Amino acid sequence: MAGVSGCIKYSMFLFNFLFWLCGILILGTAIWIRVNKDKEILNTGNSVTSPYISVNILIAVGSIVMILGFLGYCGAVRESRCLLLLFFIGLLLILLLQVAAGVLGATFRSDSERILNETLYKNIKLLSETDEKAQAFQEVLATIQDKFKCCGLVNGAADWGKNFQQNFKSCECTSLSYSCVIYEGRNVYKQPCISFIKETVAKHFLIVIGIAFGLLFIEVLGLVFSMVLYCQIGSK
Repeated sequence: MAGVSGCIKYSMFLFNFLFWLCGILILGTAIWIRVNKDKEILNTGNSVTSPYISVNILIAVGSIVMILGFLGYCGAVRESRCLLLLFFIGLLLILLLQVAAGVLGATFRSDSERILNETLYKNIKLLSETDEKAQAFQEVLATIQDKFKCCGLVNGAADWGKNFQQNFKSCECTSLSYSCVIYEGRNVYKQPCISFIKETVAKHFLIVIGIAFGLLFIEVLGLVFSMVLYCQIGSK
């Protein structure tokens, strides 16, 4: 029994170290997505309807996972049933919240797509304005235009309105490899940026979903290890 208990105990050490590293990975990836400059193109000023709300949740989950990993490690080192039980309960709560979030995400997927479309169409007007918020938005779109070789948000170069002439540089089409059109005497990319923005958002969400599923598997292992060790410590 002692040998089995020792094996479970050291497995718990290893698991919690990996679990802690997982928390760092989740937190780092979520922060990278959250601070990615491209996200500003989706800013509506309403955090409740932001397409990046799931990333904010993932930041919280990553932080909690790191804390739980440390808690489980201490519980295994000290053979503390109290700490192991807290670790088990915390892990179970996160798992249940993930399942609930997954169900809600699947249920409201069409709403998320609608909100994304509404956000992009709403932000078209910022391209023809001159205030500080509009200029910040224009800088982000200029970066996207240069990166994806596109022009405008939804309707092409016309989205820039009266601001086109001072912002055409990132739209300028200089290669025959891309589809180009003439707009106000400038050779610009024909393709608007909306499809590329949607693809970027979709890739970010795939990263989030991949992390969530990977974490789900690790959490189940954690529940098993912690409960087995908890029971073995109690039988001594």
